[in-house]
Amino acid sequence: MSDKVCIIAEAGVNHNGDLNLAIKLVNEAMDVGADFVKFQTFKAEDIVTKNAERAEYQKNNTNDFGSQFDMLKKLELSDEDHIELIKYCKKKNIKFLSTPFSIKSAQFLFDQGLDTIKIASGEITNIPLLEFIALKKWKIIFSTGMSSLGEVERALNILTRNNPRLEKCTVLHCTSEYPTPMSDVNLMAMSTISDAFGVTVGLSDHTKGIHVPIAAVAMGAKVIEKHFTLDRSLPGPDHTASLEPKEFRKMVEGIRDIEKALGNKIKGITQSEEANKLLARKSIVANQIIRSGEVLTIKNITTKRPGDGISASEWHQVLGKVASRRYEPDDQIDF
Repeated sequence: MSDKVCIIAEAGVNHNGDLNLAIKLVNEAMDVGADFVKFQTFKAEDIVTKNAERAEYQKNNTNDFGSQFDMLKKLELSDEDHIELIKYCKKKNIKFLSTPFSIKSAQFLFDQGLDTIKIASGEITNIPLLEFIALKKWKIIFSTGMSSLGEVERALNILTRNNPRLEKCTVLHCTSEYPTPMSDVNLMAMSTISDAFGVTVGLSDHTKGIHVPIAAVAMGAKVIEKHFTLDRSLPGPDHTASLEPKEFRKMVEGIRDIEKALGNKIKGITQSEEANKLLARKSIVANQIIRSGEVLTIKNITTKRPGDGISASEWHQVLGKVASRRYEPDDQIDF
């Protein structure tokens, strides 16, 4: 990852299994300034049993109490769809990214020549998948929702076993609740992860609004992932916890502003301040009529703007000197 904050528009399954809708998501992600547009690569039969229940948020958001399998089957993109999307992203100059949920899907993504892979929070304990991904020398971004620090460490140990350069791994703090209550965000955990493992950190955010990811950047996040939809009213499990294009653009603009505002750690006078410095600082001036030969004291001199005379910082060096000429009130002292 570069020094620039990487912003991932998490299209996920918000295409509802429709390639045309997926292409529209790519277009909008590019227009709002995302660096990556991310999808999910899976076949329902490879990742979930036929009778696995949906999560509560999935039931609520789809108004459907059927199985996960039935829901996911409708949200699949075919291999051909993926290939089309990868080509389209190259054409539109936005990076394609996806999350595989099985070894078969990971191999498919590798075969497409992708250099970066995203690992979902739910896969952090999936040792066979992690071991497979570790063999591929990918740049890796992985989310840590629903996990302890020990589980993050174990996953990192697996992922870097064959590729020990930790700079290849970016670890995203995440809370896997949709939407995430503010009391459960815990942005300070990013620092804990960074301090513990020396890795680049970021945030996969599921809160409402845009202020949490912007705050995360101010705290050092180098990657921001946020769910992205064309319309929150569309049917599907993730639309309601996603940003629409106008909101996503505002988030990107806020992140880029904070990115600039963070600066370089050097405390000094900026170019924009130089013109104001003389106007805001003070010079040593006469407080009353001072005749030539009089001693300068705290009674006959004071400090006032502008600061283009003898600086107020020279106060103690000026006290006790003898006036070389007559000064009227507000005249700057000079020698």
